[in-house]
Amino acid sequence: MQNRMTSGNPMSLILKFTIPLLLGNIFQQLYNLCDTVLVGKFVGKDALAAVGSTGTVVFLLMGFTNGMVTGFTILTSQRYGAKDDDGTKKTVSTGFILCIAMIAIVTTISLLTVKNLLILMKTPTDIFDNAYKYLSIICMGIFATVFNNYFSSLVRAIGNSKAPLCFLLFSASLNVILDLLFIVKFGYGVAGAAWATVISQASSAVLCFCYIMFKVPSLRPSRKHLKLDGKIAKTQVILGIPMALQFGITASGTIVMQSAINRFGSTAVAAFTAAQKTQGILNQGMFTIGQTMAAYVGQNYGSRDMKRIRQGIIASLKIFAIYSVVSAVLIITFLKPTLTIFFEKGTDITPFLPYARTYILESASCYMFLAMIFIYRNSMQAVGHGVAAMVMGISELVARLITSFISIQMHSYWLAVASDPLAWAAAGILGIFLCRGVLKKVEAKWELNPQTV
Repeated sequence: MQNRMTSGNPMSLILKFTIPLLLGNIFQQLYNLCDTVLVGKFVGKDALAAVGSTGTVVFLLMGFTNGMVTGFTILTSQRYGAKDDDGTKKTVSTGFILCIAMIAIVTTISLLTVKNLLILMKTPTDIFDNAYKYLSIICMGIFATVFNNYFSSLVRAIGNSKAPLCFLLFSASLNVILDLLFIVKFGYGVAGAAWATVISQASSAVLCFCYIMFKVPSLRPSRKHLKLDGKIAKTQVILGIPMALQFGITASGTIVMQSAINRFGSTAVAAFTAAQKTQGILNQGMFTIGQTMAAYVGQNYGSRDMKRIRQGIIASLKIFAIYSVVSAVLIITFLKPTLTIFFEKGTDITPFLPYARTYILESASCYMFLAMIFIYRNSMQAVGHGVAAMVMGISELVARLITSFISIQMHSYWLAVASDPLAWAAAGILGIFLCRGVLKKVEAKWELNPQTV
């Protein structure tokens, strides 16, 4: 179902779009969590730490490609909001060609550098081999992640968040089945978890592609559109690169943070991994509101309605002020019983709990700043100001670098895990001022040239 977000109550539209999208993202996190839980229970805590130690590298790879893909589909959202059907289809085919080129480049580079990156991160020797094995398979499956994100983003760009939810439900179920087969029955260990993830992502991509071809004519290019449009490609790359770099900058900071945490040994890494995976489910709300604002602001930018853009930003901030408090209460309350699902039956979680609790208490206090990052960043990206959004990423990087390096010098776990919340606070506060400036620039551009979007 297509949904033009250029009319109607902004808060109602945002909630209606966000809820199914949030459910889908949570299910995606759940099947990623399933990998971690089954590895921890059936392979052991060292294997759990190995998978966890790769999380920041996976975030770097997936974040970079997802940033590019989101940039490609922002133009689709703008053309759709402007009711330019021919232009919408041109963006789809050109974006697909750009995705193929990106897959080839990122896969090659990642496979050549992943081992050295793990060494640079001081990955503990007792988990190094498993970490390298897991990460190598994920790198080989980048194509599945890129196409899944691209096709899903296209559907969301036209205001449909329900179809991607259905595909994620299917792939999440498939991932659980494959995890049970590969890890529990066949004993493939961390490699089984990685292959289950890749296959599940690929299945979701195929389903979404078929849905577009058969059910969404506004996104289905005809023969005349099946070529690379140089002008559109240039715009998509210009929109995508700052977003990809911003993800890359943020991920680079988290890699430094992971390096600091690695110095406290596999117990700290396993505890941090379990806590971060648990938190990741609740934090999908913040990621989701970013996806919502990309579609909402993009469509209203295409229809040149600044009043609605501002109303949408205010509505999303109100919604997530409440969501942030509820999430903090839930994760603090249920942290201890949740941790037990990550370890083998009978494991004493007492040594892990202090590490996990420290990270969660520090992070939960700053959830609203994380929501602000996604709201402001995706809104600015949707109006074509990706560089301003990238500045927010740089502020995150600087905050993480400073905190992580100090923690290494002081050998302080408390400071190492404070890198996340301090980075969120720095970027979230900066986003307030950057977004205000960007929206004023857009209004000024419209006044000078009423025909240009």
